[in-house]
Amino acid sequence: MTRPPRRRRDRWTSFVADPDHPRVLHEEGNPAHRARVEHDRAVLLVHLSDEDGNGWTTLAVDRATRRYAVGQAPTQLAAATRAVELLRAELPIEPQR
Repeated sequence: MTRPPRRRRDRWTSFVADPDHPRVLHEEGNPAHRARVEHDRAVLLVHLSDEDGNGWTTLAVDRATRRYAVGQAPTQLAAATRAVELLRAELPIEPQR
């Protein structure tokens, strides 16, 4: 049995690098839909803008445990702050040394 031909919109694609801002990725053909990844020693942040670029969703991942939290807000900073706050609320507090 043969499969019906795939419609173009059904294919998975990747985000591409912005030549002017190589640390920022965007959907090919839709530069308002952006993605960015950043990290420090403890947390990995994945930022994804809304399709139209208005609003952000940030995934915060604890690098040691792989626990995660998601924040959404109108700005990238507010979404990241919310995600990290939620992540820290989920993690056990380590004693001060």
